[in-house]
Amino acid sequence: MPQSAHLMSEQKTAISPTRNQNFPEWYQQVIKAADLAENSETRGCMVIKPWGYGIWELIQQQLDRRFKATGHQNAYFPLLIPLSYLEKEAEHAEGFATECAVVTHHRLEAQKDPETGKTRMIPTGKLDEPYVIRPTSETIIGAAFARWVNSYRDLPLLINQWANVMRWEMRPRMFLRTAEFLWQEGHTAHETREEAIAETRMMHREYEAFLRDHLAIPVIPGEKTENERFPGAEMTLTVEAMVQDKKAIQAGTSHYLAQNFSKAQEITFTGRDGSIQHVHTTSWGVSTRMIGTLIMAHSDDDGLVLPPRVATQQIVIIPVTPKEETKQAVMDSCEALASLLRNQFFHGDPLRVHVDTRDISGGVKKWDWVKKGVPIRIEIGPRDIESRKVALSRRDQASGEKSFIDKEHFLRDCVEILASIHQSLLERATVMRDNNIKVCTDLQEFHHHWTAENPSWLLTPWAGTPEEEDQLAKQHKITIRCLPLDDGTLPAIPAGSTCLLTGRPALRPAIWGRSY
Repeated sequence: MPQSAHLMSEQKTAISPTRNQNFPEWYQQVIKAADLAENSETRGCMVIKPWGYGIWELIQQQLDRRFKATGHQNAYFPLLIPLSYLEKEAEHAEGFATECAVVTHHRLEAQKDPETGKTRMIPTGKLDEPYVIRPTSETIIGAAFARWVNSYRDLPLLINQWANVMRWEMRPRMFLRTAEFLWQEGHTAHETREEAIAETRMMHREYEAFLRDHLAIPVIPGEKTENERFPGAEMTLTVEAMVQDKKAIQAGTSHYLAQNFSKAQEITFTGRDGSIQHVHTTSWGVSTRMIGTLIMAHSDDDGLVLPPRVATQQIVIIPVTPKEETKQAVMDSCEALASLLRNQFFHGDPLRVHVDTRDISGGVKKWDWVKKGVPIRIEIGPRDIESRKVALSRRDQASGEKSFIDKEHFLRDCVEILASIHQSLLERATVMRDNNIKVCTDLQEFHHHWTAENPSWLLTPWAGTPEEEDQLAKQHKITIRCLPLDDGTLPAIPAGSTCLLTGRPALRPAIWGRSY
């Protein structure tokens, strides 16, 4: 092969199209190449395959530890919610009405079509009351809370549920928006407003820390505007992530529901003074959307890039066996290294190490694990056994880059290498985010900004009404992602700036962006 042709072949990427060519299609191809999930026969739903479900299991396990460390317990509630329960909370039900799937019959009967002779299954046995497949569980859990709470001594009630939910999504996108998805939903009841708000803020901080410390995703924490609040909530807190095409993803939310649900469902208790009072409730949740966020935040044109804490396998060892007579020695060396590595711990968990013994070429193996996003690849061949070295490749570096390191040094430093991979992914994502948040105080500049193909986020002074916000949002197909909390990470808006739309004194800064 001529050298120029060889260089061209080396420059090809594993994923086509690239991020710059077609980001939405690139995203779908990353999922396919990493074997994470596939579309199912059920419209709008996906099959999560073992590699993808392994990521969700790790997210679930690690989040669950954090929840239990803050005093929450897991429970499970029915999938089917009586329609009358939703009717008790009109504002909440209205917010989900267009997304609800409704069960109206309880059996099927086989009937032959007289024209075609084919047997068809016909729904019969109409239910006295329809059931809604849960879009969220405030109403059904509220009914249980009403039975469980009698006195202030029963509070706080701190419950979490791991479950599936259904929202009839018209424009599905795997992991980001599907009709059925997996999530956790926390639901708590409190004696006072202050305690419930403290709970809402604590879980908001838990989500921010989890995304940063486990998924290497920096987020902007903030509060949703009235237009964007969860239906029935008095306050919704959010963590907003920027992905590589500069769109925003709502990665997690925490809601203070005040007494709206408890009054509708009569969740009362006898207070310390003997009076009957309504509890203050919260809800908070994250879903498999986290996996979509992770893919879009870190992956490259060769495939998935996984932060080590949620990598289904953290280290893959590839035996290089060019000759049959040295094959067994190489295999034994790989298994011995894997055994030693599995005795080490990263953030409290044993290292997840896999030896790839498949009877396929080393090049195919390499690209398979590159596309799956494994943080560390190790190659061992006959010469490496003699030199006691291993070939090390990191997924946060170029796919063709490798270094040779003493086996003993790798055993000593492997946990530190995983930590450095996490840190490099976090720093890369943070730089990308910070470079794409711009302050805007001029309305004409604001209008012009959204004509770009992939516009960045804008941080503006804001004092508009919900109606004025809605007008701008519809005009440019954007939303106020949040009213950010002042955590020192955002650029400063000039002192004395007025609302860029109304000229009124600015109440709070607002972050605007496009989202999925």
